[in-house]
Amino acid sequence: MKKVIKVLRYILLVFAGLLFIVSIAVFFVSKFLLKTWPNLTMDELLFHMNANLQGTNPEIIRSAVLKYGLPAILIIATYIVGMVLLRKRKNIQLITATVCMLAALGLGIYSFITLDRKLNITDYIQKNNISSSFIEDNYADPKTITLTFPETKRNVIYIYLESMEVTYADPANGGYFDENVIPELTALAQENEDFSGSSNMLNGGYSFIGTTYTMGALFGQTTGLPLKTGLSRNDMDTQEEFFPGATALGDILAENGYTNELMIGSKATFGGRALYFQTHGNYDIFDYDYAVEKGLIPENYYRWWGYEDDKLFTYAQSELLRLSKQGQPFNLTLLTVDTHFEDGYVCSKCGDKFGDNQYSNVFACSSCQVNEFVEWIQKQDFYENTTIIISGDHPTMDADYCEDVDEAYNRRVYTCYINSAVTPEDPTRTRQFSTLDDFPTTLAAMGVKIEGDRLGLGTNLFSSEDTLIEKYGTKYVEEQLSMKSPFLDSLNGIEITDTLLERIHDRSDIYTEFEKGSNGKYNLKVTVDSYTKLTAGVLIERLEVEVSYGDTTLEPVTLSGFIADGNIYYNETGIEVPKGKEITVSLYVVGSDSKRYHIKDLVSSSDNPVTPIPTPQSEK
Repeated sequence: MKKVIKVLRYILLVFAGLLFIVSIAVFFVSKFLLKTWPNLTMDELLFHMNANLQGTNPEIIRSAVLKYGLPAILIIATYIVGMVLLRKRKNIQLITATVCMLAALGLGIYSFITLDRKLNITDYIQKNNISSSFIEDNYADPKTITLTFPETKRNVIYIYLESMEVTYADPANGGYFDENVIPELTALAQENEDFSGSSNMLNGGYSFIGTTYTMGALFGQTTGLPLKTGLSRNDMDTQEEFFPGATALGDILAENGYTNELMIGSKATFGGRALYFQTHGNYDIFDYDYAVEKGLIPENYYRWWGYEDDKLFTYAQSELLRLSKQGQPFNLTLLTVDTHFEDGYVCSKCGDKFGDNQYSNVFACSSCQVNEFVEWIQKQDFYENTTIIISGDHPTMDADYCEDVDEAYNRRVYTCYINSAVTPEDPTRTRQFSTLDDFPTTLAAMGVKIEGDRLGLGTNLFSSEDTLIEKYGTKYVEEQLSMKSPFLDSLNGIEITDTLLERIHDRSDIYTEFEKGSNGKYNLKVTVDSYTKLTAGVLIERLEVEVSYGDTTLEPVTLSGFIADGNIYYNETGIEVPKGKEITVSLYVVGSDSKRYHIKDLVSSSDNPVTPIPTPQSEK
């Protein structure tokens, strides 16, 4: 009886410890996510779990470790030390462990409920299990639509402003802040085109799901589609193309003789940006790494996410002068970074008009710098035949900058079209639009005639054609875009490549356990600990286990419980094998392409230790 009690006490202590550690980890992870990204969405979270994180601002990682990782480690370490010190006082140890476990469990449940409330995890899972034909029904495929360029093609300069919103203006100009933080940008929009009609209030684009983070925003504004993909963590680099089924702005311009260039002060690899722009328009990439390579900045120079916007605009001026002399139309796309959360980067040009409100000072500085850059462009000879588009990429993710903004206020990204080749058909109409509408509107501003005035899910805002928001309402469109779209999945072109198979191999483990059975045979239990994190129905239809011994190969067993959201999957399959026989357990995946891929083998027996074969094999 004492032995039983001892075993039960040990099991309870282990369980309490594990639960305590998991609950503390969940609590601090949730605190980090919601403090750092108060407007975080599930699609954004999943994409950045999937995307290459190379180029991430080191400050974010450092802050996560110091503010959240270190306290979590200290609490867990204190618990473990406490349990060790109380090992001779077993009753007190057990009571303490139980109390800590219950407290941590409550904390973990609270954290999950908070995350669920903020991220709508339950709603997200439900909607992603419901298919919608909305995207397919409303998609205007650029491949089938006639685009007529003017005889003399116009250049375009597209400036994405990190986290820039209409919100930062004052109420008199359509914003929400007491004092206008972006007066120069406000004047630019009012003097040019932001589709506010006869109103003097700033107008801007709504960010739908799939466009509320930088890569999603870039993708949405140049394809008219939300960025939703089933690719797994850090696996963007296993693909040769980024959404090959979609036609982007860069594709259209490249086909019409344009030189496409992307200039950014950070690493273009972050979030899959380099892959996207290189496979959709063959853009030349001028990023942080390029600046180091060409000696524009010292090798050890690193500010904020790379280098400051002040340098970006300086380099862009030189590049524009070069492009303007090459004899062919150009598209120069810029992405600023100083206004990235949290609180932005204070460069040498920033003032202190807003006192200790650093983020406002940084936005004010950005407003001034962009205006100066536009004024410089307007003085150049090439300006006459050049359209400038200035757009925020997405609403800010800063934890507290907009916390006082009323939920009823419609937060939209900054929008401004300068020196457009056309004017609105109805100049008095205030348009209701999303950033997806920028795709066809950009081409229209360049003088391109678009058959039907729609591309992707976007509408040419210079036309009289209704946008999806004007036709269906923002709430309905958001709801439909949140659902699973087989049509959108068909465009992403994600493939099971050799590199991806190697990743699956590295993340998947097979375990075997033998139990004595009847008739001189042993019952084999196979556990597949799968870290493949690939979405079923997009890449992987199912996992299979095949057992063989001697000249006998059993029928493959399908692991029917594979979890589509990429959670760890455990499976036990009972297979009778002769006693003492050496067996080979093989793991396969069957892709949505109906092909069967061999991942790895495990050789074991009821008498010998398990011996995995480490090298993955190619497609069978």
